[in-house]
Amino acid sequence: MALMFCIIFIPMLCGPVAYLLGKHREKSLDLFAILVTLTELVMVLFAVAQHEFTVSTLPIRLETGGVHSVYAVVTAFMWLWTELFSKEYFLHEKENIGRYQMFMLMTLGATEGVMLSADMMTAFVFFEILSFTSFTWVIHEQSKEAIRAAYTYLYIAVFGGMVLFMGLSMLRFAAGTMAFDALPTAILTTGTQHPYMLAASGFCILIGFGAKAGMFPLHVWLPMAHPIAPSPASALLSGVLTKVGIYGILMCALFVVPKNVSFGMTVLVLGLITMVVGAVMALFSENLKRTLACSSMSQIGFILTGVAMMVICSAAGDQEGFEVAFSGTILHMISHSMIKLTLFMAAGVVLMNLHALRLSEIRGFGREHHLLKISFALGALGISGVPMFSGFLSKTLLHEALTEGAALAAEGMIPAGAPFYLTGAGLSLLMKVFEWIFIISGGLTFAYMLRLFVCIFMAEKPAKNEKKTCMNPLSSFVIFSASVIVFLLGQPPIAGAIAGYVTGNGHQMTYASSFTIESVIAGVISLAIGTAVYLTVVRAVEKRSDRREAEAKQSRQFQKDTGADQTGARGKKQTAAAGGQKKGIGSVLLQIVTMILTVIDQGLEGPVMLLMRGIKNAQKKETHHTRLYSALSLIFTDKGRRMLSLRGFSFALMMTCVGILLILFVLIFKIL
Repeated sequence: MALMFCIIFIPMLCGPVAYLLGKHREKSLDLFAILVTLTELVMVLFAVAQHEFTVSTLPIRLETGGVHSVYAVVTAFMWLWTELFSKEYFLHEKENIGRYQMFMLMTLGATEGVMLSADMMTAFVFFEILSFTSFTWVIHEQSKEAIRAAYTYLYIAVFGGMVLFMGLSMLRFAAGTMAFDALPTAILTTGTQHPYMLAASGFCILIGFGAKAGMFPLHVWLPMAHPIAPSPASALLSGVLTKVGIYGILMCALFVVPKNVSFGMTVLVLGLITMVVGAVMALFSENLKRTLACSSMSQIGFILTGVAMMVICSAAGDQEGFEVAFSGTILHMISHSMIKLTLFMAAGVVLMNLHALRLSEIRGFGREHHLLKISFALGALGISGVPMFSGFLSKTLLHEALTEGAALAAEGMIPAGAPFYLTGAGLSLLMKVFEWIFIISGGLTFAYMLRLFVCIFMAEKPAKNEKKTCMNPLSSFVIFSASVIVFLLGQPPIAGAIAGYVTGNGHQMTYASSFTIESVIAGVISLAIGTAVYLTVVRAVEKRSDRREAEAKQSRQFQKDTGADQTGARGKKQTAAAGGQKKGIGSVLLQIVTMILTVIDQGLEGPVMLLMRGIKNAQKKETHHTRLYSALSLIFTDKGRRMLSLRGFSFALMMTCVGILLILFVLIFKIL
């Protein structure tokens, strides 16, 4: 019992110590953080080795076993590895490192609290704590972009938390409990009296945890936060914190709405949209870390597809299909965590050396850095679903679950549910369409990862790098060992053992689905689609971008040689000539796709931007305003945001956290 609480609260209590060390003994800070995370990993392994047990000390209930143990270990391991990498990454940065490490350790404790939670309320409390403590990772640099990304992250986290609490309140009323072990019985008895409230609770929980997972349409924080946050924090944001959201959705699917077809179909549709939108955004991104962030969004879509098929197969009474979907979901969660640990640390190496992330500026950087090239390649092959790598096994299981769903629909085994209300042949055809969306999205994954690898490690024009080595031996060990784990997770004995531990029968499922003719054919088709997209679409876009860059460079050189005054007429002629060129179909389609992605990517910020513009326009006309108007002006204008940031976000964050926690504890004890 004491060990479980130590796992959560020792890192949180060590956070202020790290802050003080950052103020007075900077050289000891890295060693202290590494020792704390190493101790955390040892404690987690020892707790897991004691097999399944539950600690119930109201209002906190914790347990190990199954997915709880697996992700508690993954979380502790990833935190230790990122701390080892941070030693070199922050070598030349002296400001705010103590603050960063303090909130890093506090977030570790809160994340373990979610992963080891035995009821929804315990998960909710630690979920809200980590939402605020991880906010500091995004705002770490305190630049204009960092502040904008951090507050977007915070707004969505607060919105998700409020909707989540509403869902938990309805769950408590309808079922009478929020404990995972008691929910199945409660739903079969008291839950039958409030079926609509249980369904509404499930959808609220989906929205609340989906906000942290990066699920469409609550994904806008994800591509904004990752390029701004430090690379070790980006690895944890993508590899662990998104999985906190998935964990909540998974628990909801297992215990709250285990056979609700409407819930399953809704998650399936949202998962497919998330999958496709993330992949397309990654395909056309020009920033290395933003590409990896959009990739995370796409892979979350794959995982949500597995969660959806768990519910749908369970509603159809297909236990085998449920176990296949469950195994694929868990394996893809773990694989994605380790892959993004590798890829974001590799991106951190690029940033450390070049201080740039745009693909045009980092081109050819890794041509001579072979260890980094191998590590990145192992991660890229894993996420692309290439056979013998981790992503292949997990995506194969998820694909099998989709095909099983189509077969069940054809047999009329799946009852009608929102949003389609289809049964029989109609639903089977729709599931076939979903299957092809799944395969094409996998191909897009291979396309954008191939683009990154060719740009960084195979480009003809290497980026300037005066250093003989790009990383020290410790960072080299950390990145390469993480990539080796990615490869090992793709081996059937290891993947089968993990799936068997979590699901009970996943060991046999993983072996049966490993290298069948159908799975290999589906994987080859997906990779062929990715190769075709890269050779046709991506290469065409890159050539066009290179041509524009060369023309711009030539124009700047011409202006420098002849003088700005002599270029007016010629510049107009060149502009007219360029405007007179006919646009091809590919160019028009690319512009349309870009507009659609821009709307999707920034659509949720539209109301705020309109409000900001309206206030700015009114300020030019009016001189006297009401107090409410002045308050809005302070919040939504650039001047106001600068004033707020200058007053110290640390104090504001502290007061916000105190207020939120007081409200949470009052509400918790009111419910209990």
